[in-house]
Amino acid sequence: MKHIGMEYASALYGLAKDEGLDKRILGEMNLLGEVIGQNREYLKILSAPNLSQEERCSVADEALRGKVHPYVLNFLKILIEKGYARSFLDCCACYESLYNEDHGILRVKATTAVRLSETQLQQLQKKLESSTGKQIALVNTVDRGILGGVRLDFDGKRMDDTVRHRLDALRDMLENTTL
Repeated sequence: MKHIGMEYASALYGLAKDEGLDKRILGEMNLLGEVIGQNREYLKILSAPNLSQEERCSVADEALRGKVHPYVLNFLKILIEKGYARSFLDCCACYESLYNEDHGILRVKATTAVRLSETQLQQLQKKLESSTGKQIALVNTVDRGILGGVRLDFDGKRMDDTVRHRLDALRDMLENTTL
């Protein structure tokens, strides 16, 4: 399904970029993806085999016409017509990836035991920008299980400097030590 997402997202991104709408379409795709992600039943309706293709497109049209750019609506309707409505969220992720790559943006997820303050987020963002040379899109998530420290996930990599990681490494070392 990721292949389908990239293929269709690339086409939309190319069109939006040529028209100077790439940022606007990104915002609308992200917002719509968030709404659909929270209401998965909507994708089921758009993929329902018991509804005709016209009925499924009509559902999307009624819900979104005038609320999103016609490119986004037509994109969703193309996915419906091709039977790929369930790939919409993949398309959103692929579109964002293309946009970020084109604009030198690196998306970083910082996982901490408690939510970082605005000042801490700004300091971390500046530090990451200076070390990577890219603009950082930083997202902070909370996982109390890490106990402390920070875990950074970006570009398919993980940098784990959490208390939980250190304790696990220490436990593994002690278990593998022979006396």
